[in-house]
Amino acid sequence: MEPTTQKSSSAIPIAIVFGFAMIAIAIFFTSNNSNTSIKTTDTEDEVVADNTPSPVTNKDYIKGNPNAPILMVEYSDYDCPFCKSYHETMHQIMDEYGVDGRLAWVYRQYPLAELHPNSPKISEAALCVGDIGGNDAFWKFTDIIFDKRDIKEQTNVTKLPQYAEEAGVSKEEYLSCVKSGRVQEKLTVNLKDGFNSGARGTPYTVLIVGNQQAVISGAQPYDTVKGIVQNLVDQLDGTFDPDAVEVPETKTNSEGVPILE
Repeated sequence: MEPTTQKSSSAIPIAIVFGFAMIAIAIFFTSNNSNTSIKTTDTEDEVVADNTPSPVTNKDYIKGNPNAPILMVEYSDYDCPFCKSYHETMHQIMDEYGVDGRLAWVYRQYPLAELHPNSPKISEAALCVGDIGGNDAFWKFTDIIFDKRDIKEQTNVTKLPQYAEEAGVSKEEYLSCVKSGRVQEKLTVNLKDGFNSGARGTPYTVLIVGNQQAVISGAQPYDTVKGIVQNLVDQLDGTFDPDAVEVPETKTNSEGVPILE
């Protein structure tokens, strides 16, 4: 997670999996609301300054079922090396858990210009592609950006118009959108929302189940993320055994939201 230094400890994944498992038990067993799906709306984007992300709406770019009971809202920077590896992890997770409609992945822009000077330009390009071509074009463009560079490389921004065409939008329309600056306001909203959600580096993921949430901080590996999601899925199926889990100490932010790092 940039700019925070990555940790390397075999104990961290176990703590994350077991810690969030017990958090999730509270989500499902203390809530009186049996409907945990989160529906998209037609409301305008808003910034919520209470350590929670703004509501997921049909203006977001979502992979999977937008009404899924488990939402993963990621704040990401296209030129962040950790974000590239985490992007691959999230695709694996969606391939395994997104197909049955239980998990959705929401991608929001959080370019760290002080670390990656071109990242706001790439985010603007992605938002233009989405504005022109819709959700599918946005995700194609996003995948192209991450796929076309090595983990320690920066994006070749001279190829952004080419990538836009590969994603299925007109080069002329893309260039017109960038020139007009019409998506800059949405980029600003994403940045404010990420900051107000607690993001201070990338990738930063807010995992939402019903009206409860926890944070996955940094580019946690596939096995760790899989363990977290599997625990939640097991609870949806009623097959999770809380007696089999030891509960380690879990950090929280000022609002009591668990931070998994």
